[in-house]
Amino acid sequence: MVDAAAPAPKANMGDPVPRYDARAKVTGSALYASDVALPDVAYAFLLSSAIAKGRIKSFDLREARALPGVLDILTHENIGEAIRKVKFFTEGGPASNSILPLGSAEIAYGGQTIAVVLANTYEVARDAAHRVKVDYEVDRPTATFESPGAVDQELATQNKKHDDPKVGDFAAAYATAPVKIDVAYSTPAQHHNPIELFATQCGWNGSQLTVHEPSQNVYGLKNGLATQLGIEPSQVRVVSPFIGGAFGSKGALTQRTALVAIAARKLGRPVKLVPTREQGFTVATYRAETKHRIKLGATRDGKLQALSHDGFEVTSRPDPYAVAGTDASTRMYACPNITSNVTIVRADRSTPGFMRAPAETPYFFALESAMDELAVALAMDPVELRRLNDTMKEPIKSLPYTSRTLMPCFDQASEAFGWSKRNPQPGSMRDGDWLIGWGCATSAYPTQMAPATARVSLFPDGTARVEAASHEIGNGIYTVAGQTAAERLGVPVGKVQVLMGDTDLPPAPVSGGSISTASVCSAVAQACDAIRAKLGDNGTGAVPTVDLVATLKERGLGSVQEYAEWMPHGAAKGGMQMLYKGAAQPIGGAKLPDRIQFAFGAQFVEVRVHARTREIRVPRIVGAFASGRIMNTRTAHSQYMGGMIWGIGSALHEKTEIDANAARYVNTNLADYLVPVNADVVDVQVIMVPEEDTLVNPLGIKGIGEIGIVGTSAAIANAIYHATGQRLRDLPLRIDSLVEAA
Repeated sequence: MVDAAAPAPKANMGDPVPRYDARAKVTGSALYASDVALPDVAYAFLLSSAIAKGRIKSFDLREARALPGVLDILTHENIGEAIRKVKFFTEGGPASNSILPLGSAEIAYGGQTIAVVLANTYEVARDAAHRVKVDYEVDRPTATFESPGAVDQELATQNKKHDDPKVGDFAAAYATAPVKIDVAYSTPAQHHNPIELFATQCGWNGSQLTVHEPSQNVYGLKNGLATQLGIEPSQVRVVSPFIGGAFGSKGALTQRTALVAIAARKLGRPVKLVPTREQGFTVATYRAETKHRIKLGATRDGKLQALSHDGFEVTSRPDPYAVAGTDASTRMYACPNITSNVTIVRADRSTPGFMRAPAETPYFFALESAMDELAVALAMDPVELRRLNDTMKEPIKSLPYTSRTLMPCFDQASEAFGWSKRNPQPGSMRDGDWLIGWGCATSAYPTQMAPATARVSLFPDGTARVEAASHEIGNGIYTVAGQTAAERLGVPVGKVQVLMGDTDLPPAPVSGGSISTASVCSAVAQACDAIRAKLGDNGTGAVPTVDLVATLKERGLGSVQEYAEWMPHGAAKGGMQMLYKGAAQPIGGAKLPDRIQFAFGAQFVEVRVHARTREIRVPRIVGAFASGRIMNTRTAHSQYMGGMIWGIGSALHEKTEIDANAARYVNTNLADYLVPVNADVVDVQVIMVPEEDTLVNPLGIKGIGEIGIVGTSAAIANAIYHATGQRLRDLPLRIDSLVEAA
């Protein structure tokens, strides 16, 4: 059945077949990490630091240990150097931060794990943890930007791989530009808050360790954990068939896993850990707060002459993490003179990490808000400003885009939205007490891929099996991998079994950066094509030219199986070996020497602002996206819509509140950390614009998981300006923002 949630395919789009895992999820038979019933399991509870900077002077464990059912308590005093150091993920390693779990008495951030209580029941473990007394030596912590003790460092001096894009002579061009703007923007810290908590279960069978943990990179977890424990990767199996929300938070090795594995080995029985919602704010990573300064210079007819983007990002003391979104923001529009710089600000905080469209979400809020401000200064339609500065070559190195369907996205979205009826005068559109504003913004996301493998088998009964250790995070990878095999083998999709989320399967790359479908499906297609060749099909199209099942039977074979190793354009020579070691190595976007690869989109938003209360509502939003080959319109629609809704939340709701004195997170629950609910999401329309790109990969696939959130917050801010005449440059955009700006 085709409906709004499962759109009819257009050119170069696959059918909206139902999700492979839909029945398992809606009936409850899909097992997540904490659902797996292990025998004689013990329970772990984390004790988190109450301070953000200092050291532990001593523990008093007597009352906790005396509680009936307590089995052990792990601290730095009995763990110490038992866990070996692994590299931080920006250094090519698997770790979400570089601090050794329970490695010393030093405290680097509030909420740091300082002990693990083990007991026969969860309730006893939690009770005992609350009875542990800790004597701290407290230092004054640094919370965020401009806090005492904050240290600014140019990212290029801390990360040798970082390059600040520059071209031409910005200063001279900006000085002489007839029209110019110079504006500052900011975005807050935000946390993922996936519905599935950061659970871990570990059990040993002799020297073999099995880990049940939601992971976006099971091979990275396997190899990193093995290094931490000083054992061979072959001794570790990671199982993660389903993930209940991740978006970057479950992509790296966190502090908890090695501790649970050690606990299970010490006790000689499986151990289960399910951290609390509050602990999830520091067990995993988050989106750090950012600041931006944008300068744009243009001719009076709107041609960009100068562009400068300075970004500032908070990170931790130990780790030089930054998303550095200037790679994308400086390449979106034709401009002969560009400069950029990214600065990290060290504070006493947990290390940030990837969060859906990690770089583009904050950096495009600044860029696309600034483009709207320039359009106002020029008295020009913001869509036409983008059209005038559209380009088929990126401006930094003059590299060609493999495809760029940006303006067709603007054209289709603006028509569906009714943009031509917009009165450009701020405050001119009204419905009773509600001021109406319309705004737009560009969406873009780099098209990246990574080495991937897959094993495909075809059987005489007409069934097929696909095996790859990829990750189902809601992206529909089970479904589209099955569809790929069904199409290329000429069998019904219902007869394809798909196995994923297990390190006993062939390795797949991290499910991040919107790379899974392009990478894994390319490997699946390669394996299928090898089966076709073995059975005498010499065709090169997506559909076989012979009946493969009939040929299989005629030859008297029990099955045909092929294992494929696929490498994307631009991948390093040793990329396949690194994949087996769990290394995250996406390549593409703006990082290729011969071309640039992006998916594009356009978003149009209507806001209503109450004239008296300043309440902000988003009654409708229209997004049009062009992302190469769409494998399944149902799963793609879900990805786009989910991103757009998250964009509404990012604009109007989400903010992790930080205690400026204690450097601790305050709203660590779903009651105080605001996210959009049904009443906030009224009419979300997704338009899939057909696009063919024969260069990005053999199937022509671009990633779609993250582009939907990019630009949304800017479109909303621009619409608020159109409604009220008030320019809001700091997220989130709330009632008090409008009151303060009045």
